[in-house]
Amino acid sequence: MKKKFWKSVAGVAVVAGALVWYSVDRNDGGSPQADPEVPEVVQAAAGALEIPAAVPGGRTVQHGAYVTSYNTTTLIPNWVAYEITAEEAAVRRERSDTQFKMDPALRGVTQAMREDYSGSGWTKGHMMPAADAAFNTTAMEETFYFTNVCPQNETLNAGDWQYLEKRVRSWAKRYGSVWVVTGPIIGKNKYGTIGERDVVIPDSFYKALLVRREDGSYSSIAFVMDNDDERYLLKDCCMSVDELEAITGYDFFPALDDRIEEKVESKVKKSDWGIK
Repeated sequence: MKKKFWKSVAGVAVVAGALVWYSVDRNDGGSPQADPEVPEVVQAAAGALEIPAAVPGGRTVQHGAYVTSYNTTTLIPNWVAYEITAEEAAVRRERSDTQFKMDPALRGVTQAMREDYSGSGWTKGHMMPAADAAFNTTAMEETFYFTNVCPQNETLNAGDWQYLEKRVRSWAKRYGSVWVVTGPIIGKNKYGTIGERDVVIPDSFYKALLVRREDGSYSSIAFVMDNDDERYLLKDCCMSVDELEAITGYDFFPALDDRIEEKVESKVKKSDWGIK
């Protein structure tokens, strides 16, 4: 995916700086629409290590700093994928006062809105945190699209989940970059939905991370935190990427050579991540 600017390619349209698969829907004034019949992962991002295998029914959008697979049924992303480098992780910028908004790359597609969250008791939780896009004002503003947002417990959002996000930036500084895939786990949907549009509240959230060591080998780790106000130590909520794949049904880091992927995703070397 790296990274920031993309030219138009066959089969996609450039909409507000994003790449999105589209077809012209004559019933909607001919405005570009994401096409469910084409491959989910946009060609511009294909082969990037952070991009998972296709999720049926996902509407995938490439923004400046991340790719999101948006679910038009749950109105939250299936996953959000990006790479953060050491240089980007070192940038500090005050969080933008940008309001959360609908993703302009999916005009005509039902999305969550601010009023769905109003009075719900749930915060608007970034999947790619704004701080990971601090290297560029536009990139930071794009993290406020609802295609990058899920209903999240306030204590989790401002607590252990935020701590994990900070650790991701520290690992980027240590290894030079981190490939990140993050998103919700709907599970049994024990919390139901919010708003008139029935935005689904996830049961949990996950992160799958991949780094390249100095010797050129890879190391991976995954985390799952429930969407509640419990406290989570990283040593207690970490797992192998294989274990996370069994939970989510997703195939993470498929661009790795199969032999490398099998070895890297099957176990966690906690010392690579400073976890005891």
